[in-house]
Amino acid sequence: MTSLVPAAPRLVLADRLVSRTLTTDVVLVAAGAALTAILAQVSIPMFPVPITGQTLAVLLVGATLGAVRGASSLALYAVLGLVGLPVYAPQADGSHLTGFLALAAPSFGYIVGFVFAAAIVGSLSERTWDRKFFKALATFVGGSVVVFAFGLPWLAFVLGANLAQTLEWGLYPFIIGGLIKAAIAAALLPAAWWGADKLAERRAQDAA
Repeated sequence: MTSLVPAAPRLVLADRLVSRTLTTDVVLVAAGAALTAILAQVSIPMFPVPITGQTLAVLLVGATLGAVRGASSLALYAVLGLVGLPVYAPQADGSHLTGFLALAAPSFGYIVGFVFAAAIVGSLSERTWDRKFFKALATFVGGSVVVFAFGLPWLAFVLGANLAQTLEWGLYPFIIGGLIKAAIAAALLPAAWWGADKLAERRAQDAA
């Protein structure tokens, strides 16, 4: 027999901090795209893909906003770059690829992967995987793997690289940094949840 009681909403950190409305959703999605754009500028130029802070932003945005808003935020980020805004990681000379030039870049597959990584991280966070360090770490490592699952084939196609070249250029230089970023996110999210719970308790006491 199907229950007539509606399922409890799957809350993520953003829902613990602010009431969910259409306005707050729009603001949070835009803020997530902005955070990704800011951390994209933290960049170490490398051929053919730079090391950036983008992946950390993707993990935090997905976990904080949940699957739909997280994916929407990263999709917005991708679109902003395609329409001409300098939000992607800078080139070695400081310039930014936008529009069709960005689509032809070896790194654009990673940007596509950001959308799906945020969705998966967000979905697991809705199931409370972001609230304990080791589950959060597994979530964020998994999200990073999703980024590479899209980024590596794109890089190989654009550059005509073989498997060894693809791994050498698009994976190996990023493993240590990716693990560090996943660990940072896995430490930040449980701490943020602890703070959000304490804040909620204080609000409840003040309202009593």
